Amino acid sequence: MKILMVCLGNICRSPLAEGILKVKIKQNQLQWEVDSAGTSGWHNGAPPDKRSIQVAQKHGIDITYQQSRKLRSIDYEEFDLIFAMDTQNYKDILGLAREEEKKKIKMILNEVYPGANKSVPDPYWDDNGFEKVYQMLDEACDIIIEKYRHQ
Repeated sequence: MKILMVCLGNICRSPLAEGILKVKIKQNQLQWEVDSAGTSGWHNGAPPDKRSIQVAQKHGIDITYQQSRKLRSIDYEEFDLIFAMDTQNYKDILGLAREEEKKKIKMILNEVYPGANKSVPDPYWDDNGFEKVYQMLDEACDIIIEKYRHQ
């Protein structure tokens, strides 16, 4: 299983989701791969936001090695699941997908709240939002592990 986490700039939410899921994959001894990307190329090559790094470290996760990258057309072929962090990213990702690839694209919080189409808030403008985002993504990643582990 290959999973891609996607937000806008690939410096806050999707790096956290990637880091959280990587730890859970290792804990569950799964042969999965996970990566992250952004729908914009604003931060290409940059490390995650220092606040994402700090909240991940608080929970024993190292995401300092990650580098922001833009979503590529090849990602639609290479990944089995593509999780969007919010409704705008979901629409942007869908807009670039071929018809047969659209079934791979999901809102990450629909794993927790099926069909609710809730967004993970972008914490970039709110220093206090990073812990809340971490908790939301941690719960979603637990469900992703359980839901897809036998596929």
